Amino acid sequence: MMAKEAELDLIKIAPTATPPVCKIADYGKFRYEQTRREKEARKKQKITEIKEIRLSPNIDDNDLNTKANQARKFLQHGDKVKASLKFRGREMAHMANGKEILDQFAAMLEDVAVVDKAAKLEGRNMIMFLTLKK
Repeated sequence: MMAKEAELDLIKIAPTATPPVCKIADYGKFRYEQTRREKEARKKQKITEIKEIRLSPNIDDNDLNTKANQARKFLQHGDKVKASLKFRGREMAHMANGKEILDQFAAMLEDVAVVDKAAKLEGRNMIMFLTLKK
């Protein structure tokens, strides 16, 4: 009745509450404001990506440093890092070497990163996940 007199709409704000909460307002304006608020909230959300750093079992120290610096940039940007090491051919016989390289890689980044998932062998790949320290 009051909504008709004011030439506005009766909008249910919280229909599950007891008693239900309603508001007298223009429905078109209400929907516009609601979508605008949702759009603003989506803008402020941080989407974390998983960046992959590929290593090899016979990587040199300088190359490992370069990869560690790149991983450091990814972590500081707010992304997760997936360090993967692929074994090819006869490299499969030296799996312990790969574990050492991934551990060394994690040690280089221990000031900014923490190991999220430890090095694990999946087929021909050994994978480790790193996230930013809080």
